Parts: sequence; C-alpha cells; structure tokens
Amino acid sequence: MKFSVQRETILKPLMQVVGVVERRQTLPVLSNLLVTASDQGLEFIGTDLEVEMRARIDQVVDETGEVTIPARKLVDICKALPDGATVDITVTDERATIVGARSRFTLSTLPATEFPVIEDVNVSRSVTVQESDLKRIIDRTAFAMANQDVRYYLNGLLLELHPERVRAVATDGHRLAICDALGETGSEGITQMIIPRKGIVELQRLLDDNDTSIQMEFGPSHVRVTLNDCVFTSKLIDGRFPEYESVVPVGADLSLTGNKEVLCRALQRAAILSNEKYRGVRLELQPGRLKIIAHNPEQEEAVDEVEVETEISDLAVGFNVNYLHDALSFLDAETVTMAFKDPNSSCLISAHDDDSARHVVMPLRL
Repeated sequence: MKFSVQRETILKPLMQVVGVVERRQTLPVLSNLLVTASDQGLEFIGTDLEVEMRARIDQVVDETGEVTIPARKLVDICKALPDGATVDITVTDERATIVGARSRFTLSTLPATEFPVIEDVNVSRSVTVQESDLKRIIDRTAFAMANQDVRYYLNGLLLELHPERVRAVATDGHRLAICDALGETGSEGITQMIIPRKGIVELQRLLDDNDTSIQMEFGPSHVRVTLNDCVFTSKLIDGRFPEYESVVPVGADLSLTGNKEVLCRALQRAAILSNEKYRGVRLELQPGRLKIIAHNPEQEEAVDEVEVETEISDLAVGFNVNYLHDALSFLDAETVTMAFKDPNSSCLISAHDDDSARHVVMPLRL
C-alpha cells in the first residue's frame, strides 16, 4: 500500500475517527485504525466494538491495500508535521513508513483481517432529520445522562421518533432533560432507542448547525448516521427506558422568571460554600426576589439574592446546585422560567418563551 496526501486533507478524517479509539484496549488491534487505500480513495475506520466511525476522502493512491496503523501515533505524527506538508505513507512487511517534510517515522502494523468491522446493521427503519435539529436536541439533553450507573439503560440517551417530531430524553435518576424538534421524519408510529453515552459524545462532535437533511438508519441493535463523507455506527442499549413523562411535574403553578446568566452566576457564587458531598443549596422565594443560601459542615454560609419576576411568597426548597446550574446553562435562552408545585416537588425549568426543551431537577432534603 502506498499513497501521498496533503497533511490538512488527511488530518480531518483522522480527527473524526480517532475519538472512538480507547487508549487501553483488551485487543491490541482496537488501538489501531483500519486504513484502506482503493481506487475509490482512502477510508479510515476506528472502533471500540460499541461505536464505529468511518471517514473517507477522494484521493488517488499509488498502490491499493489495507492495514491497521496505531491510531494515536498516526494522528500525533500528522498533527506535528508543518502546515502544507505532503504526507507519504508506504506499508511493507508489517511496517508503515510515514514521511513528511524532513521527518521520517516507522510504525508497526497489524493485519487488516484482525480488525472487527460492523458490516450489516440489518436496517429495519430509516428516518430523515435536519442536522441542526438533531444537534440541538442532543446538546440540550446529553448533560443529564448517567455515567456508569448500575441501571445500564440510563447510561445513554433515548431517541424517540414520532411521525412529526424527534425527541431526545436523558436522566440519571436525579434530573431529567427533554427536548423536541418538530418536522416530518417519515417514521411510522413511535420508535424508541437508547444510544450509549460514548456514541452520543462522538455524535455531538460530528454534528454541525447545518440545515441539511441527514439519514438515520436503525436496526434491531444498531443505529447508523451518514454525514457527508463520515459514517457513524453505534450499538443500541438493550433495555427499557423509564416512563419519563410521569416525572415532569403537572400543575407547577408557582413560578419565577429571571435572567439566565444572572441566575447561573448567583448559583456559582453560592456553590463555593456548599457541602462538597451533597452540593445542596436552599432557594427561598419572596415576591420579586430569590435568595440562594448554601451551608457546609464548617459552619460557613453563602447568601446570594437575585431580582426575579414572581408572586411566590414564603417558599423554600433545596436542590443540588450543580444540577440546577446545568439545567439552566444548557437552555438556549436569555430569560428562563422555574416552576414549582410545592416545597417537596421537582423544579421544572424551561426557556420563558419556548418549552421545546424542559429540564426537571429533583428536590434535595437539607
């Protein structure tokens, strides 16, 4: 195998696929990228057996072939070469020689036959969504995913496909995030699938705020998204997502409206003296103002007062300050609304003039 390519041309696809490659692998070949040179151009594949990323570029090659090359080393070498350099890669006798500018590197390789590739997703359903819509609903909800929870179905994000909308839902049991994007999807009925955290993180890196339509294909255990010259494939989590609608507070008629940035900064200040373990703060509401109070075991106290629009009188409720801050900061709005039912109920947070994204935070007993 032999080809020459501009540094900037090869660097983009390499950066797209290298994110899925784990630094520590049980199989040595999973630390490598599968590089294929053919008459159709160059293709790079990275996988961790759960998520697979493919990127290709149109490039004339001198000699066709395929091999696996250490992923991080290949990327680091290309990044370290000077701008505009031509990268020459030649593979012979289980060695890959990389020449760029006045630098020369020799890397060990592994046979392409050892590389596990997801060939067939067994597509049973296909839907069309706008790239910007998919990015928006994932960005507004992914922060609420669980991380290494024993309830494995929470360690991911639920995509719910309706004929006229697509919905993203994430929860870790303490907070919940829901976001809708309206638009014809071509879906028949309602379909639910849970994409694992790793897949969502990689998908977030790929998506842009483009108004282009992208195809999402689903099989019994995989999802595949094709974006220009990049193909993302992920296993789905086999589990039943909780009945999340029952968690959204109904009849939360005690509300306040305020500036998102002002509220976020006040929460950050109060968090400085909150309990490091429970991260609790108490919200005390009076007409026209919100008081945020934090205590810690050292008997220290932080009190921050914010002007808000509210008629609530004598309501006090506790929350994890980090969860409140996240729920507010991941809303794309200048003015936000926080709604309560009573001192023991969850807080429903949304943009003041748009409820397509709704965030729920469970109360904390202080």
